[in-house]
Amino acid sequence: MEKTDKIYVAGHNGMVGSAIVRKLEKEGYQNIIKKSSKELDLRDQIAVAEFFDTEKPDYVFLAAAKVGGIVANNTYRAEFLYDNLQIQNNVIHQSYLNKVKKLMFLGSSCIYPKMAPQPLKEEYLLTGLLEETNEPYAIAKITGIKMCDAYRAQYGCNFISAMPTNLYGYNDNYHPQNSHVLPALIRKFHEAKVNGDATVTIWGSGTPMREFLFADDLADACFYLMQNYSEPHIINIGTGEDLSIKDLALLIKEIIGFPGDLVFDSSKPDGTPRKLMDVSKLHSKGWKHKIDLREGIQLAYQDFLKKHIER
Repeated sequence: MEKTDKIYVAGHNGMVGSAIVRKLEKEGYQNIIKKSSKELDLRDQIAVAEFFDTEKPDYVFLAAAKVGGIVANNTYRAEFLYDNLQIQNNVIHQSYLNKVKKLMFLGSSCIYPKMAPQPLKEEYLLTGLLEETNEPYAIAKITGIKMCDAYRAQYGCNFISAMPTNLYGYNDNYHPQNSHVLPALIRKFHEAKVNGDATVTIWGSGTPMREFLFADDLADACFYLMQNYSEPHIINIGTGEDLSIKDLALLIKEIIGFPGDLVFDSSKPDGTPRKLMDVSKLHSKGWKHKIDLREGIQLAYQDFLKKHIER
């Protein structure tokens, strides 16, 4: 990517998209196209066609998606499937029609089979059944991967697909029902501390293992891969390190300074038993994460306080 190239970051207001914009600006890229969902509904085929025809971006980071935690995924199953398919179909197809030089499609670790061997290697895609609670979202993302590969095979498009692990960081979603586990725990422990609660209830048994990557590290990886990677199929982006939900809760409890106890509600779903990315392919390409989990949670908590508490 040249500094003068026109770069469209789809989903620039989200946690991932905003991190990619920060990275591009830090590297000296000025010609960044940003359109909010109010300005451009990516589900609208005609609107997306007109946008691409007018703007003619050189590069596209497709970070726009309807996302949420286990409750949102399971509750809004039709929306998660329809909205994400529409967004992907429109952006990928218009990138082909308007001769975009390179597109990066961002998926999710939930594309892998629920009972896949650990750590998750790229070749495990479509080797087993998906986790039921987020199956619609996963199917949409798998379709996006296959669409990028199909357009590469048929039309010669340089479309790549990257699969991030669980993400957190600046500009995260702390909604009580629709957030992912790490930001949900930050909010829970903060509110319990402020309210003087004796306990914090954690969904599930606390035994599932999860891996977490700071969103600015993801943006750094995306920028690196956009410059250095042009292959079909997928590449995992993660840390290659995981911990139990219980240990995550204990770490967040310590960082926030909540003095009470943890209670585990095993009537609530655990989701996939373990989701750890095999990142050997990414490491072999020359990239490794920089921000460890403790530092990342501290940064995220300060951002939470600034955006949600101190306003």
